[in-house]
Amino acid sequence: MDSWLSIEVLDGTFPARAWQRAHGDDLTEAALTNGAGQWTWHVHGWGVTLEIEFDSEDRRDRFRALPAVTAALDAVPDPDRGLLVYPGRGGGSGAQVPRVPRPKPLADAGALPTPEVEHLMRLATTELVSVHDG
Repeated sequence: MDSWLSIEVLDGTFPARAWQRAHGDDLTEAALTNGAGQWTWHVHGWGVTLEIEFDSEDRRDRFRALPAVTAALDAVPDPDRGLLVYPGRGGGSGAQVPRVPRPKPLADAGALPTPEVEHLMRLATTELVSVHDG
């Protein structure tokens, strides 16, 4: 029976593609030396996904507990909300629409000030006007 493990890394303070370049070789080497049959990387607009196939759930779980794997996962671009690790292949929801990236939080966002109303005033002329009875 095939046991897949999916690791999804989302973009964060730096692109997930940079994380893949830095840690991808270590992860694939650890997977191969711990019984992985095959693996594949998927690059998305929002991050990267690594899918690894093991021949047993025991090997999959041992791989997940390796210090090299833990260190790589601790170094993801967004450690709070940018990492998904789960058994099975990625994209299991079957969604036909790709994910939409979350908007970046803006600390300086706020309402614009209300524009001030400009009052225009014209001064009357100071010329003397004479009235003639004619």
